[in-house]
Amino acid sequence: MAYVCELGSNQRVYLDNRGTQTVVTTVSSGAGQQQQSSSGFDTGAWTSPPMMYRTPDGVVLQVRTERGDRTIQIQGQQMQSQTAAQPERIPLNEVDEMPAASEPSMEPMKPMEPMQPMQPMQPMKMGDMEMNANPMEMRMGNMEMKMGSPPSMGGQTGGQTGSQRRFCSQCGAPVQAGDRFCGSCGNRLS
Repeated sequence: MAYVCELGSNQRVYLDNRGTQTVVTTVSSGAGQQQQSSSGFDTGAWTSPPMMYRTPDGVVLQVRTERGDRTIQIQGQQMQSQTAAQPERIPLNEVDEMPAASEPSMEPMKPMEPMQPMQPMQPMKMGDMEMNANPMEMRMGNMEMKMGSPPSMGGQTGGQTGSQRRFCSQCGAPVQAGDRFCGSCGNRLS
């Protein structure tokens, strides 16, 4: 036996049980147009007439079948079937009184300890590569790079500054400001 449910606003849901299939067809009609969607669900043969429930999200169809209860949620033209699970019972325990509203449900949080200042980065060495952070220096093989100036000692700087030091563009070897050729590879310096 087939059923129809009028949802209002020119919307209807048709239901039929064909063997073990529950067939749900939604029909929406408006001015000069009609939409129809049909889906079949393997539920088993119905053992009683279906029941429809309105929800905030659409309608829910509940069918009792030889395989158990099934629900089909219908939202517009979309349908989704679920096995109606038996809800798990949660035990209740009697209490003498309700907790007072002013009782805190949790212990207050303890303030965080202040963070310790970070330690300066220590020089690193991996194979023939060395790095320092203050001043920024990096050496790899015969190549060297410096940024900034080293900390002053009694008003004098030790060694040459990064702007006075030059390197060969071919091999990276240190060269002097007046050199015309690299002493390491012989490259002509510009």
